[in-house]
Amino acid sequence: MVGHPFGVRPDATDRVVSHRLILAAAVMGAAVLGVGIAARGMGAGATVEIDIRYSHYQPASLTVPVGVPVTFVLRNDDPIDHEWIVGTAAVHAFHRTSDELLHTGLPTEVSIPAMTTVTTTITFRTPDRLEYICHLPGHEAYGMTGWLTITG
Repeated sequence: MVGHPFGVRPDATDRVVSHRLILAAAVMGAAVLGVGIAARGMGAGATVEIDIRYSHYQPASLTVPVGVPVTFVLRNDDPIDHEWIVGTAAVHAFHRTSDELLHTGLPTEVSIPAMTTVTTTITFRTPDRLEYICHLPGHEAYGMTGWLTITG
């Protein structure tokens, strides 16, 4: 996107789609337990559900494959808004001081209104370990963080 401080440009296959529920039993079971899980393949891509309850991500640790479109289903069961920003330390340093409250256009930066479900699809191009954080005031300090491992 032009104007983004890190020159991030999503692939043509990356997109944000609101109000789409995709649920895999293995993913949901692991999410309820709050343990790290791997994305489960579904056709040409993979789907992962992240539940938001009491201002925490469940699960707080995920592993996804490199080079495969991964659809993240972000379900906010809280009565307040949240966001899901996945990126490097530099991305999070920017968002800690940014006044940007609404995220549209980048699949790695998503706003999730209260009591809604939002999906975003991302194809990670290189193995990495990234953090996902809600940068709304006080949320990160409260523990609204998680880790995403991209394996090759």
